[in-house]
Amino acid sequence: MKTMNLIGLLAGVALAAATFQTAGAADQARAAMANAQGESVGEVTLVQTPNGTLLHARLMGLPAGAHAFHVHTVGKCEPPFKSAGGHFNPGGHKHGLFAEGGMHVGDMPNIHVPESGALEIEVLNTQLMLDASLFDDDGAAIVIHDGPDDYRTDPAGAAGPRIACGVIEK
Repeated sequence: MKTMNLIGLLAGVALAAATFQTAGAADQARAAMANAQGESVGEVTLVQTPNGTLLHARLMGLPAGAHAFHVHTVGKCEPPFKSAGGHFNPGGHKHGLFAEGGMHVGDMPNIHVPESGALEIEVLNTQLMLDASLFDDDGAAIVIHDGPDDYRTDPAGAAGPRIACGVIEK
């Protein structure tokens, strides 16, 4: 019984991976992530699904600990990355997963980087769409903050300075 469940789980993982890698170009975007020194710290791939956007992050060289992980409203990553603007929030909601009247479309769970500085994760953002609002005239970016998002404080979760940024490109 356990062997069959494991085989089913592995088949499901293989199917999900194949689907992720074969999504059409129109359904996919990416953000090459860099730190304030201009060094690569990985990549985030975004794939549109029927249930939102799946973000697959392969990150390296980040400080260990909890870090806020957001979609920001401007596709510009000039250190210290304030150029990326605020959180992507086309609905004008309050910030935070726990906020009444929240959350921003760009609000996502914190990432937890191990001592190695390397992390590979997938996050499903059920509100984010790879559409004209994301790819408007000034674009959008993925930003990683120095500290964790408290999921409450408006407008940005008291997450501290921005330590990595990547412009989202089709």
